[in-house]
This record gives sequence, structure tokens and C-alpha cells, in this order.
Amino acid sequence: MNSQKELDQLCVNTLRTLSIDAVQQAQSGHPGTPMGAAPTVYCLWQKFLHYDPSHPNWLNRDRFVLSAGHACALLYSLLHLTGVKAARSDGEPVSQLAVPMEELKRFRQLGSLCSGHPEYGLTTGIETTTGPLGQGIATSVGMAIAERWLAATFNRPGYELFNHNVYVLCSDGDMMEGVGSEAASLAGHLKLAGLCWIYDDNRITIEGSTTLAFTEDVAARFAAYDWHVVHVSDANDLSSLAHAYKSFLATRDRPTLIITHSHIGYGAPNKHDTREAHGEPLGVTETRLAKEFYGCDPDSQFNVNEEVCQHFDRQFGQRGAHAYAAWEANYAAYRAQYPDLADQLDHMQQRIAPDKWDTSLPAFWTDAKGLATRDSSGKVLNAIAARMPWLLGGAADLAPSTKTKLIEVLEKSFQAPGADGDYSGRNLHFGLREHAMCAIANGLSLSGLRPFAASFFVFTDYCRAALRLSAMMKLPIIYIWTHDSIGLGEDGPTHQPIGQLAGLRAMPGMIVIRPADANEVVSAWRVIMQTTDCPISLVLTRQAVPTLDRNKYGSASGLAQGAYILADASDGEPDVLLLATGSEVALCIAAYEELKTEGINTRVVSMPSWELFESQSQAYRDSVLPPTITARVAVEAASPFGWERYTGLHGAILAMRAFGMSAPAKEVASHFGFEPAHVINAVREQLAAKGARR
Repeated sequence: MNSQKELDQLCVNTLRTLSIDAVQQAQSGHPGTPMGAAPTVYCLWQKFLHYDPSHPNWLNRDRFVLSAGHACALLYSLLHLTGVKAARSDGEPVSQLAVPMEELKRFRQLGSLCSGHPEYGLTTGIETTTGPLGQGIATSVGMAIAERWLAATFNRPGYELFNHNVYVLCSDGDMMEGVGSEAASLAGHLKLAGLCWIYDDNRITIEGSTTLAFTEDVAARFAAYDWHVVHVSDANDLSSLAHAYKSFLATRDRPTLIITHSHIGYGAPNKHDTREAHGEPLGVTETRLAKEFYGCDPDSQFNVNEEVCQHFDRQFGQRGAHAYAAWEANYAAYRAQYPDLADQLDHMQQRIAPDKWDTSLPAFWTDAKGLATRDSSGKVLNAIAARMPWLLGGAADLAPSTKTKLIEVLEKSFQAPGADGDYSGRNLHFGLREHAMCAIANGLSLSGLRPFAASFFVFTDYCRAALRLSAMMKLPIIYIWTHDSIGLGEDGPTHQPIGQLAGLRAMPGMIVIRPADANEVVSAWRVIMQTTDCPISLVLTRQAVPTLDRNKYGSASGLAQGAYILADASDGEPDVLLLATGSEVALCIAAYEELKTEGINTRVVSMPSWELFESQSQAYRDSVLPPTITARVAVEAASPFGWERYTGLHGAILAMRAFGMSAPAKEVASHFGFEPAHVINAVREQLAAKGARR
């Protein structure tokens, strides 16, 4: 086989048949989109993508995101045929393939590298976890922002270290999901010219034709977002696809949407156009018919002609290898001329904080009036940002309220270059787009940056899909949630978070920290900056809380253990335990001081992070919460859900069982019983009940 056209078609059909066989053998999955979109991704990878298969974590590689995660058999087939190497946990490549044939044959099976949707960290070559539609395209905006920031920050004359592109294959479902619209709007505003979404418009979803619910003019919508829009009328036309990709590369003032029109199933309208293939395997008969249609042996499974891999290597592989070698040589010279900048890149990729990052952290003195933990957090954030140049982020239009603006010498905004900022700015403005904000933070983190994202705590309800993926991917994103309870007062039930603490605590891999005062905030940030393998939600008050006297009470450094003894009985033998987080800790301290005058031996335990506490040894946990002390009162202005693990079945939980109300904060707190007298009464009832149980 000598002709280029024949080789191209053989490669495309091999991608199709491998995907068909993987799905058929698993008896699970979606072969339709891989069949229809195979020419689209083949043309991209073979002719345009800059990616060295022997160095899959090269900093300046082009990114390919499969937002249509249900088509993952296509990506696994690509990774196998292009010879992408596996990488160790430190990012260094090894000799074996990222997707060996035996793994492709174990698609969707227990322990396989080819899981049912792409999983970042499981299989080399997967740039981000996708599955929930819309997440991939939104995350890609974070990657494109990161590329622009990296280029603006690190490139120097003669040293263009960063100039990669971000390509995304997306589906009708991605176009429908609201998070995609949020992200596309922001990408257009920011003029992210290195971003290319490839919309595989096959007009089918699980329920049937997209005409059931989706008849908008997508091209017009994206033109309104200020995107460059290109149409490819037939996704099988490699020449038209190449023209579209060239149009993207020539467009340097906005992102690009390429709309490719394909037919789910066999890839072309014909008598075997099996639209049901989107939701289930083809079956034995249809598999044979499909292979016959492609001119392939219908009796052969997982068949790969040697010419296919050779053809990929001659173009995709060699192009990537040459690009990587040239970049490495350039980077070696850059390191010699700009050692400090190269050192920053090293720290970023290893997720290591810079030396002396904590030398300027503020100190907070005892103050009965105190300040809001959002305010103390803002001071700490800025102190760290001054020493960590790759710490950046912003809020969903709430930076002044969440105290997350980087100020003084750092006030520049990330914007398309102009009067309001440029691409080196570290203040990101997400607008009222909470969901996209968190997905974009995922993309920033996947690119090596240390992002923070902020909003009011109640709006985490808009963010959960992206937060869940942060935790799944073990990304050290800093989430800053303020206005954390009924303490925000007059805005009322719509803004007073009740179930959000319990919801985030229930999420595997998410650390939640709700500090009690300014010094616990400092300790919380110390934990944050030393955490490299999971996201952290920092939950902060709007209202002022007392800065506790740490000479009198326990050291705030105890926060690192998740819970610690803040105040104790004089003999260290308490009769009752008071447990609290955040603003309710000061309330318990007030009750403790009153109980002490009554001779009631009480211990106050500050419990800012259940997750950190649960990671401690059993001996430590028992030393803080002695199992023999069953008289317990937990106080938290949120849902009581989960506190039973610490209070036991007979303990008291002073919490919220309603959605709050609109009134000044002190009146709301009093109405719901968050005042010392109520806590003291609960303690007395606990001690009385304990005596009765005896």
C-alpha cells in the first residue's frame, strides 16, 4: 500500500475497528462517536498536533481533550497506534506503551487502564478526567488561560518556551450543558486564540435526534461569543478538515469552533447508519457489517496492520520528536540565561512551594472584636502570593467580598492585552460563572499553576461537578468560600448556606477547613501550601469573630491535626465536651468560661477539619475526644448531618434544621439558639442525662 490516501483511510478505519472491537468485547460502551469522529481526530493528530509520544508530559505539548468522554475507545485506540509511552508518577516516561493492546482488550474491565471514561492519572495521555459532559470543554479554557499566562510570564526574546494549542473534541451534549456556555463566553472575552473546540455535530443523543430538544444555531451563538467559526460539511473529508485546522492556526485574535458534520455509526450516511450505536455495542452482526463496509476483515478482532503504526510514526511521531528536541535545546540555553525563571518552572511542575514562602505571614493579636476570617485570609493570601509568582486566581464576580484580590504590586488583571491588563496578570475575573470557574481552575492546575477560586459558600451548589473532578484528579486547588453561615444575616435563606458543609465533607478527596479565628486561618494556609495531592475548601466568615488569646487557650497550630483541645478542665479531666467549628468556637469559649464559674469541668475542642482529624492516629483522636466521655455537645450553624460520629447517639447537636431567615446577624443567631445560654443549657442536659443513664 503506497498511496497517501490509502494509508490515511487504513489508519482511520483501524481507529474505527479497534474502537468497535473494544466496545464489543466489553459488551459496554459507545462505538458510534468513535466511528463517526475517527477521521476528525486522525487528521488532527497525524497532521497538526505537536506532541512527542516518547515525552508525553513535555511542557509545551499541544493538549488534546476528549470532552465527549463516552468516545474514549477512540482515544485509547489513538494512544495505542501512535505509540505514546507511559509515564511514572513523577512524569518521566518509561519504555512501555501507555495503552498496550492487552489493555485495549480489557476496556471497561476491573483494573484496566482503559476505563469507561477518560481518567486523568490512570492512563498517560489523558489530559483531564472527562465524563460529565461540558467539563472537558470548560477545563480546556483553564488550559488555554494557563498557556497564555505561561507565555507572557516566561517567554523571552529568542526563547519562546510556551506557544502550544489546546484542542478539544466535543459533542452535542457538550454544546447543551450550561457550563460549556459559561466557559465559551469567557474564552471569547479573553481572546484565547490557542483554543480550538471541534464540535462533532452528529445530531444524536441517548434519547434520539437532537431535534427533540436542541435546535439552536450553534454557529451564531459562538459568533456572538466572538469565536471564529468554521464548518466542515463532511467529517470524512480529510482535505476539508485540514483546511479547518489551518484556519484555526491562522486565527490569532480569538478562539475557534470547528463544526464537523458526521453521521454516528459507520461514519457516512448509508443503509448501515446505525444511530443506536451511540448508546450500546453494535452486536456481532452489525460489527461484521461495519468492518465489511470499511473494507476490513470481518472475522478479525483487534487487527492492526504494521503499516498503520509506521505511518503514524513517520508523521505524528517524528514531528513531535523534532519539536521536543528543538524545545529541549532551547530550554537548556534558557536555563543558563534565566536560572531563576527556570527554577520557578521546576517548582511548578513538582508542585513545590518556593523557598521562604511563609516568611511574611501576618501575625494576629488577641482581639475581643476580632475580624472576619475572610479578611484575615485575604491578608495571608496576599502575603503568600508576593512570594509565589504562580499562585493566581479570582472569584465569580465577588473578589471584593471574598477578599481574594491580589493587591499592591500584584493588582494587574489577566485580560487580553489592553488598558485593563494583559496575559501576565494574576487576578482572574470569571464573571458570574461559578461552575465554569471551578472547571477552569482544574485546567489551570493541570497546567502546573497553583490556582484559587472563590465565591460565597452557598454557590458551591453551582460548582459541584467541577469540584468533584478536582477531588477525583487529586488537584491541589484552593477553594475559598466566604459568607459561610447564617452569620451573614440580612441576605436571608437564599444566601445562608446550610447543607453545603455536609455536602463537601461527604466528597472523597476534598479537605474542608472552617477556621475559628485569624490565627487558625494562618494555620489553615500553612496546611494548604503543603498539600499537593487534593483540593482544599477554606470556609470563611463574613462577620467578625474574636481573635482568641493563644496564651490562655490552645495553639492554633493544632489546626493541622484537624481538631485540638482549645480549652480544658483545670485538671484535664472534663465531664463534658464542647465541639465546634468556625464562628461557633468563640460561642463555645463564652459558654466554657461561664461553666467554669459553676464548677462544671468542660473541654472545648475546635474541629476545623474533619478530614484532617480522621487522618490522625487513633491515639491522638482518643486524646482529644476521650471515648469514656459521652456527654457531648456539638455546635455548628449548619446542617447537623454527620456530627453523630463525634457526639454519639446520645450527644446534643446544636445546628440548623431550617434554611435561615433575613434579619441582622445577631438576631438570626439568637432566633436559632446560637448564644451562650443555649449551649450552657445543652451541657446541663447532657450531664443530667449522663447521670440518668448511669
